[in-house]
Amino acid sequence: MAGDTLFGVHGAALAVRSQRMGVLASNIANASTPGFKARDIDFKAALASAEGGSAGGSAGGSAGSIGAAMKYRVPLQTSMDGNTVELSQEQTAFAENAVQYQTTLSFLNGRIGQITRALKGE
Repeated sequence: MAGDTLFGVHGAALAVRSQRMGVLASNIANASTPGFKARDIDFKAALASAEGGSAGGSAGGSAGSIGAAMKYRVPLQTSMDGNTVELSQEQTAFAENAVQYQTTLSFLNGRIGQITRALKGE
């Protein structure tokens, strides 16, 4: 609980972004798999759910939130083999998510540095 107030929403955001990166990577890896249905995580819904369910532990809370926020993508152009992955869209979403993940991680590293300096009395 103390970590929740210390780092705010950023700890949960990092966990959701990490799981979203895995989902997007899976979509990219299955771009040529017949019948594969592309999925994505609604970040806002997953984060809201992770924050609400984090009292029982961040791993359990965020795992439940991801399931509720997981959605199938609706393709702009349908494929003959039933695959709904659009590679350019997935690569763009992955790159955007990676930048957002790195930004959140940088913020947390800065916060940890501040806390460390405060504890050392600097």
